[in-house]
Amino acid sequence: MPLKTLLATLLLCLSTTIHAQELSHITNKKGSNIHFTPIKEIATTSVKSQDQSGTCWSFATQSFLESEILRTNNTEVDLSEMFIVRKCYEMKADKYIRMFGKTNFSAGGEPHDVMMVIKNYGLMPQNAYPTLQDNIDHTELDNVTSGFVNALIKSTDKISKKWKVAFNALLDSYLGTEVQSFQYNNKTYTPLTFANDMNINPDNYIEITSFTHHPFYTTFIMEVPDNWAWGKVYNVPLADLTAITDHAITNNYSLAWASDVSEKGFQFKNGIAILPELELENTTIAQRDSLFNNPVAEKQITQEMRQDGFDTYATQDDHGMHINGLFKDQTGKEYYRVKNSWGTKNDSKGYFYCSKAYFQYKTTCIMVHKNALPADIKRKLGL
Repeated sequence: MPLKTLLATLLLCLSTTIHAQELSHITNKKGSNIHFTPIKEIATTSVKSQDQSGTCWSFATQSFLESEILRTNNTEVDLSEMFIVRKCYEMKADKYIRMFGKTNFSAGGEPHDVMMVIKNYGLMPQNAYPTLQDNIDHTELDNVTSGFVNALIKSTDKISKKWKVAFNALLDSYLGTEVQSFQYNNKTYTPLTFANDMNINPDNYIEITSFTHHPFYTTFIMEVPDNWAWGKVYNVPLADLTAITDHAITNNYSLAWASDVSEKGFQFKNGIAILPELELENTTIAQRDSLFNNPVAEKQITQEMRQDGFDTYATQDDHGMHINGLFKDQTGKEYYRVKNSWGTKNDSKGYFYCSKAYFQYKTTCIMVHKNALPADIKRKLGL
């Protein structure tokens, strides 16, 4: 073998070995003995922080759409979360007042809220509708807007038509005045033309869940408080929910994920979410540390367990995130890599690894592109 060829071969082998070593040392946190290897990774944009606001649903779905734009346009864009939040406040207030305060009015929301805004108003980049605060704190905004709508419905039998002007003035103060057109990459856009140019068609995206109190392969309005818009979700068996998620990721589609993060096995600080067989309430601190730093046996989740969690409030719809990868540990157990919106202060720089057991038990719904579904499931849903 010629010397030049021999050197090239040795360098290739060395590079491959180093790369393999790097992959084998992906962990959830420093000092962890769990070694993750990627099965499929999907490109994402930088991690953001929702700070002191209840707007995870907007951050998660905008992150999801940023990956969709990377997939379809091969373009990286930073989308404005607060444009979506502002338009939703307008729609929430209108519905709340029309319903005499008998619906939910809060900072929370669902992935379909983002699609509803896009369909009716469009989409904006961050630099065209930026966040006004360096560190977001919506405590006052939430108190003021809630106080406004509640005072309005209690004040008189007849409501003035001026209330929307006053309410929008509040939103102008806390979130920024509305923008009708803007410049982006030397081109003039409206929010609607920008959404179209980014190839985001809201009709291409659906939400899917898995509960037995409604028939499978039908749609229903999911009964969670943050579903103020009464958006519908498709209902499938648990095995299908997992199959859809795996099929999407392996075919380069990421997913927006709504879930319950109240379980003790959800450990963002430790970069992991698991459901160990060993009940965490009965463990010592040392045992608990070991569980989050080593591969462990987990509960086998059934459809009945999942339903019981939802029926008894053990599972609630309290956080939105972005699933963008499939990994396995050294035992072969698979995890989803999840991008959170709590900044980059954990060792995984804003990400964590979610076991399939945790996903199966605690998912309230996923949002995904219709084309990401396996053909047989898509057919059963009539898509």
